[in-house]
Amino acid sequence: QVQLVESGGGLVQAGGSLRLSCAASGRTFRTNTMGWFRQAPGKGREFVAAITWSGARTIYADSVKGRFTIARDNAKNTVYLQMNSLKSDDSAVYYCAASPRVLVTTTANYDYWGQGTQVTVSS
Repeated sequence: QVQLVESGGGLVQAGGSLRLSCAASGRTFRTNTMGWFRQAPGKGREFVAAITWSGARTIYADSVKGRFTIARDNAKNTVYLQMNSLKSDDSAVYYCAASPRVLVTTTANYDYWGQGTQVTVSS
């Protein structure tokens, strides 16, 4: 089992920034990719960004490229999502997830999920 705990969500004005954190614990040795997803009310859960466990490779959804940055701190078993130039469309519950597969972008490929953290961007 892998436990994931997100933090850092909140209310921010459009154009502002937030940094989300995801602390991983448990049997993380089987994890090859950490990802961030988001889900807005009435919509499906969508991929945002992912990073390999080593931190060497990343991938982003087109909607966040150039604005969001995913990174990890191996010493702390923590993954971060730095979100800049936030828009109202970025408002959603953000979830951290862990996968044994490499740099995957679909929810079905992730085995463990955090509880989510709310991000609200006011216009």
